[in-house]
Amino acid sequence: MSDLIDPVPAGEPAIRVTTMPADANPYGDIFGGWLMSQMDMAAGLVASRHARGRAVTIAVEGMKFHAPVAVGDEVSVYADLVATGRTSMTIDVQAWRRGRHVEERCRVTQARFVFVAIDEARRPRAIDASAI
Repeated sequence: MSDLIDPVPAGEPAIRVTTMPADANPYGDIFGGWLMSQMDMAAGLVASRHARGRAVTIAVEGMKFHAPVAVGDEVSVYADLVATGRTSMTIDVQAWRRGRHVEERCRVTQARFVFVAIDEARRPRAIDASAI
């Protein structure tokens, strides 16, 4: 299926932001690292809510860029918890762009982020399944 006709994920985005000139290279394309940081923040919101506390990124799997993002685009990042372990969480993340003056959106990148819940001493801790 083409990325241009993929359905936008259901629900609200975890993060929505307008790209700015400071986020771009000299050609006006947004840095991949900036986009990845937005995705990490969105996944972190989901992970800390699910873990009921601090959680840290331990892996990013399958990062794939589908289309560029330009200065002024609106970027919406969707994050869905897809698996949990005793201390870990796997979150599917997709970023979509929309031009400032149009309604058409397209998926620009996707990846899986793995987080681990940690305690005050920054050691892995079990996720309390009863609190979920």
